[in-house]
Amino acid sequence: MTAQAQVADLVIRGGTIVDGSGGEPFVGDVALRGEAIAFVGARFAGTAREEIDATGCVVTPGFVDIHTHYDGQAVWSDTLSPSSSHGVTTAVLGNCGVGFAPCRKADHQALIRLMEGVEDIPGVVMARGLPWDWETFPQYLDALAARPRDIDVACLLPHSPLRVWVMGDRAIAREVATDDDLAQMRDVAREALAAGAIGFATSRLNMHRTKAGELIPTYGADMRELIAITQALAEAGTGVFQAVLDVPLETWEDELSRLIAVAESAGRPATFTLALANSGPNTWDGPLRMVDEARARGLDIWPQILPRPIGMISGWALSTHPFCLCPSYQPLANLPLEEQVVQLREPAMRQRLISEMPQPGHPLAMLTRNWDWMFPFGDPPQYEPGADQSIGALARAQGRSPEEVAYDALMQRGGSGMILNTLGNFHQARLDALIPLIRRADTVIGLGDGGEHYAAICDASYPTFMLTYWVRDREGERLSLAEVVHMLAAKPARVVGLDDRGLLRAGYKADVNVIDMAALKLHRPVIRNDLPGGGRRLDQTATGFVATVVSGQVIRRADQPTELRPGQVVRGMQQAPVWAVPA
Repeated sequence: MTAQAQVADLVIRGGTIVDGSGGEPFVGDVALRGEAIAFVGARFAGTAREEIDATGCVVTPGFVDIHTHYDGQAVWSDTLSPSSSHGVTTAVLGNCGVGFAPCRKADHQALIRLMEGVEDIPGVVMARGLPWDWETFPQYLDALAARPRDIDVACLLPHSPLRVWVMGDRAIAREVATDDDLAQMRDVAREALAAGAIGFATSRLNMHRTKAGELIPTYGADMRELIAITQALAEAGTGVFQAVLDVPLETWEDELSRLIAVAESAGRPATFTLALANSGPNTWDGPLRMVDEARARGLDIWPQILPRPIGMISGWALSTHPFCLCPSYQPLANLPLEEQVVQLREPAMRQRLISEMPQPGHPLAMLTRNWDWMFPFGDPPQYEPGADQSIGALARAQGRSPEEVAYDALMQRGGSGMILNTLGNFHQARLDALIPLIRRADTVIGLGDGGEHYAAICDASYPTFMLTYWVRDREGERLSLAEVVHMLAAKPARVVGLDDRGLLRAGYKADVNVIDMAALKLHRPVIRNDLPGGGRRLDQTATGFVATVVSGQVIRRADQPTELRPGQVVRGMQQAPVWAVPA
């Protein structure tokens, strides 16, 4: 900022600046003017229309969550909660190849059924919450842009709607695409990129199914199809390729080889989900070697990792629990929790459910008796519980069945008890194996999944988890504040080509967090019935965020939303500001 322009809109004074680069923090001021950062340094000598006293707090860039599913919520809500309550200022939609555009009117129900199963969004929520005032992907972006919201969104073109748009029922039947189909898909991808898509996303995961258990349209899509679509990225010279691979049903060697081949053909960056097995030998060195070899050939491949256990939260009022597939539970399944609890307290009902075997059902529901990897989930929430605290271990120690222990855990808090079901990333019941992985230069933090699995997952809170547990509270090896802020801001922004944000540098986007690290706390998830049609969702809040700023406007103060809604649709990859101070 020049001497003639020493007036800022907002100055954040006296905080410990953690600028997102990974460099050492320092005490100073950050001045914002309009939508850009105007000054970062020891002391801003000018005046401002508003000031925030950040003494004793840390000042960071806004965080970038590259793996969300707010495709629907960004339409029906002006707040992308819970992400925006954890310092996220930019969210990427359309991951895993699922979303709501492009979509013809005749295919609305097909996509609703898909999202019910894959993303655990109730059909009534989508039916009442989505106006469907779009068909094409550019029209969807325009619809998003016309609606106010608190934070920015960027969108990947999702494969399943694209396939249904071109192939109709043949896509749902998972038929092989013809040459004409492939040409049309490529044309639609070109159109989406021109309108502002930041890439293309697909899923190859067998567990991604409709509510009826049917495989998704993209499952098993052949290499010709993926290469044909991503050629649009190659031609445009822009966009990232995101994929969920079919591991462990397929081998890492087979699945990752396909992703690398697609990335090599397109000449574009690619990111994929990497999860650790809870038990057994190391299963991740192999794919990491493949990534190293691909990078040595000049490819830009990014394994994407959740920094805590991958899993689900179980409860009577949630989507899954150990008894959800038991015949005696079915008459209770759609009752309000209070009415369920009355019957669940009956000794006869308890005995029936404890003794019954679950019936076959959705793959996720069938993973709810993983006793040695399931843990009572209390307050404060514990994401690295000891192995001796598992349902299985407690049952053995108490001389009871795991079904009895699980039942009693769910009956805590008047029937609001929860169980954390850890399905991955918890190797040997510790998080130690994650440390060298998330510290690698070529991995990126993600998989918060905000906006999906509303009644089973609440991992969008991972930024606060990283700042509290990994930086401050963990017994054993921790991460530094500087490296965690880099992982949450600049690094994910770079992976998806949003190079105008993620750093506190003059010229960069004015997205900022002011955080009281001493007071920062992650709370236990709670159930809210605030989705369209009264739909339920898990929400996990935090305290300690003094302020969150998007495009120079304060969207949250003292952990509460303001009335400001400056969020925008980010159209396409963004270059670093030409007058920015280099990192």
